[in-house]
Amino acid sequence: MTIVIHHNPDCGTSRNVLDIVRASGVEPVVIEYLRAGWTRPQLLGLFAAADLTPRKALRTSKSPAEALGLTDPAVTDKVILDAMLEHPVLVNRPIVCSPKGVRLCRPSEAVLDLLDTLPPGPLYKEDGQLIIDASGARLS
Repeated sequence: MTIVIHHNPDCGTSRNVLDIVRASGVEPVVIEYLRAGWTRPQLLGLFAAADLTPRKALRTSKSPAEALGLTDPAVTDKVILDAMLEHPVLVNRPIVCSPKGVRLCRPSEAVLDLLDTLPPGPLYKEDGQLIIDASGARLS
């Protein structure tokens, strides 16, 4: 199974998702999108596959979205998409692609639905929250 994660190593949620995928026994393809940037076809494809719009995928916290005027409801998806291409940090993360689908994995346990095999438990997030217990049962 090939899994691709569009990852920001400075983001706790993104790190949690990467750890969960690795704990499931898969070494994903990791794309650090802040370095690589985005292309218009790439974002449009990811958003279509994940049933997202640019507005739904817009990161509004810890990003320049508000300063750029992108949180105004009158701003079009085209304007938001253009801004995302110029400022990759505006795309919420992590976006994970697997044979089971594409998803914006917030919260991080959303990635569990994209895996063939759940990681063995117990499994905790960085903040100590238990997401898979010792018996291997999901808690979310």
